Amino acid sequence: MLFKEIIGQSAVAHQLVQSVQQNRLSHALILLAPEGSGGLPLGLAFTQYLVCENKQPEGACGHCPGCIKASQYIHPDIHFSYPVIPRKAGDKPVSTDYVSEWREFVTTNPYGNTYDWLQFIGAENKQGNITATECQDIIRKLNLKSFESGYKILLMWMPEYLGNEGNRLLKLIEEPPVNTLFIFVAENQEQILATILSRTHLIKVNPIPKEDMVKSLTDRNVPAARAQQIATIAAGNYREAVYLLQNSDDDYHELLRNWLNYIFTGNRGALQDWIEGISSAKTGRENQKQFLRYFINLLEHAVRLQFIDRSQLAFSAEEMDFSSKLLKLAGMEQIEQIVELLDNAYYHIERNANAKMLFHALSIKLQYIFKKKPLPQT
Repeated sequence: MLFKEIIGQSAVAHQLVQSVQQNRLSHALILLAPEGSGGLPLGLAFTQYLVCENKQPEGACGHCPGCIKASQYIHPDIHFSYPVIPRKAGDKPVSTDYVSEWREFVTTNPYGNTYDWLQFIGAENKQGNITATECQDIIRKLNLKSFESGYKILLMWMPEYLGNEGNRLLKLIEEPPVNTLFIFVAENQEQILATILSRTHLIKVNPIPKEDMVKSLTDRNVPAARAQQIATIAAGNYREAVYLLQNSDDDYHELLRNWLNYIFTGNRGALQDWIEGISSAKTGRENQKQFLRYFINLLEHAVRLQFIDRSQLAFSAEEMDFSSKLLKLAGMEQIEQIVELLDNAYYHIERNANAKMLFHALSIKLQYIFKKKPLPQT
């Protein structure tokens, strides 16, 4: 993978390239990236850059033998480690047991999370792990001489899955063989072994900027308005954006506009039909949750409008106009109440609440809030 193929994250890519060009490369680093922000693609692009035989100012050349092998995930000096499961009871699995599946997964779904990966290898309800046997295998491989590159590289995805057995790697991390590099790609800093965390250079990766997300979606022929909606809900998580793209045809903006219109006009018949539609099995719980998240994001955006110049906000003109109208209908106190209601509704939908009753109650409470009346006691 090349840096230019990654969605956004140009600042981190530049930092990684500069660390090599200026001879400031740490032998052990952690790319700490929220889900769907591109931590794994950054790690993959960086390993390809390291073994590239014709490095360019912006990254790997993409054409040399080192690049070709790295792009196919078959370079002999790049080793991968990731959570795995036993294929049968009593097995002591290592990452290389799943190397074919891994190559296919990172090619087709580099923004996926561990759930996607474990389902891809048929884990079902089994817990993935990076085992003590895996740590021993890592030590063995990294103590070998490099084959083709000047570096020997371990890219470990999700070191959070290392238990205390990860302490077996400490001596190797502290005193690695010459030109041996550890690249850890993680999502949750608190779940990484403190002993490993203290021995590595931490690079924090931010969620993908909205404008970069929108561009990536429109490049996939997603209509601009729809791309804006998806990017708003996904909040920098490309995995979430792809999921929304594949699993929802709803226009959340129109859905929200109709809902509030029926509430304000007191159109009970239309409101009841709206509740029936949003609560149907066809809509599904995931879509209901994403709709609520979209409403929350627009409310947060309405608050930002009071303090930030419009030109600095990556929202469509339609969303900007709608958020401005929300501000006229609800003050800060009302917005806070609505967000709390929507958060609670999201929580209960996740726990299989009756959607029809939930959206009916929400509609009544929103009427009270917009009229600045005390909420009815439940």
